[in-house]
Amino acid sequence: MQDLTPTSAVPGLRGAEAVFPAAEFETRIAALCRALPAGADALLLTGPENIFWATGRQTAGYFAFQALLVPASGAPHLLVRQLETTGAAANTWLENIHAYQDGEDPAAALAALVGRLGLKTLAVERQGWFVSPEMSARLETALGGVALVDGSGLAEGLRAVKSPAELDRIRLAAGHAEAGIRAALATCRAGADENEITAAMMAAAIRSGSEAMAMEPLVSSGPRCGIPHATWRRRVLAEGDGVFLELAGSHDRYHAALMRAAWVGEVPADVQQMQDCAERALDAALAAMAPGRPCSAAHDAAQAVIDAAGHTAAFRKRIGYSMGAAFAPDWGEGAILSLFTGVARPLEPGMVFHLPATLRRYGAFTVGASETVIVTETGIDVLSSLPRGITRC
Repeated sequence: MQDLTPTSAVPGLRGAEAVFPAAEFETRIAALCRALPAGADALLLTGPENIFWATGRQTAGYFAFQALLVPASGAPHLLVRQLETTGAAANTWLENIHAYQDGEDPAAALAALVGRLGLKTLAVERQGWFVSPEMSARLETALGGVALVDGSGLAEGLRAVKSPAELDRIRLAAGHAEAGIRAALATCRAGADENEITAAMMAAAIRSGSEAMAMEPLVSSGPRCGIPHATWRRRVLAEGDGVFLELAGSHDRYHAALMRAAWVGEVPADVQQMQDCAERALDAALAAMAPGRPCSAAHDAAQAVIDAAGHTAAFRKRIGYSMGAAFAPDWGEGAILSLFTGVARPLEPGMVFHLPATLRRYGAFTVGASETVIVTETGIDVLSSLPRGITRC
């Protein structure tokens, strides 16, 4: 393993592509240090979202092992694959970037770094997307002389409430998502296929300013749109088809999502009735959101509307989930915070949620609408101006 600092890699590169000023990340690192369990010398982060949140580090190459060590005192240390060092220098303000070579065991490289830093007790994140059970075992073996304590959820707990800078990015991402959905709705018609609609959606979002999304858009039609999380597959739209459209725009890795439904031709009465119920449920959920109220309140309000209308079986999910910085495979922060029954954490200003109020006749159609909202000091700010009703094509 070799040491590499941004300035020695390419002069003047440090922070050249950072999404925020250094002070924003210094505040986050300080918060992580305060959150360390008693007795821990450092926090070990491996999840791409947490590393990005703490440092600004982003890449399409996060399939390769990476690790961030946040000591209780002193500057953080980032370990990445050698090929990733230039990007790590450009995206972050870090002074301590270390590289392992292709063919070198990253677990051994991390253990060597931990030993060099004299760390005896590590709080370890155990919920990272890209650390397999096999890699976890290798890390524990390599770190055999180091006490490992659970550091899961420390970064996620801090990420749930966004800073003003993060909220600015999420508002921009919401605009990109709305541009994409508007274009998709304008493309829906008999004879168009799902690929044409998706191409219009993604082109409009990208022209608006969106970067790579953490999950592909969801575009499906006819009976396929009654299948949750179906993606486009060249199907040609015909009279009487429903169309399901969902997209998250991305700006500086921060995401905001939006979902709408369309119908080719006359909307059947039973479909419209379910759509009306979904919109009422969404309205009820939004009305239940305010600082100090539990996350469960929004879900319970929506569920009550759905149950009263007799559509309980068409809605077997949570009403919403947290949004923020995201990497594939998920555009949301649903693993951090849900709007669901039993979630007692109070809403706080700066929290962001996507609320997809969808009702399904499985294998036939899906209707509904969604909004991404920011919790404010007095209530919520809805980030879309797009009408929620079914668009007739």
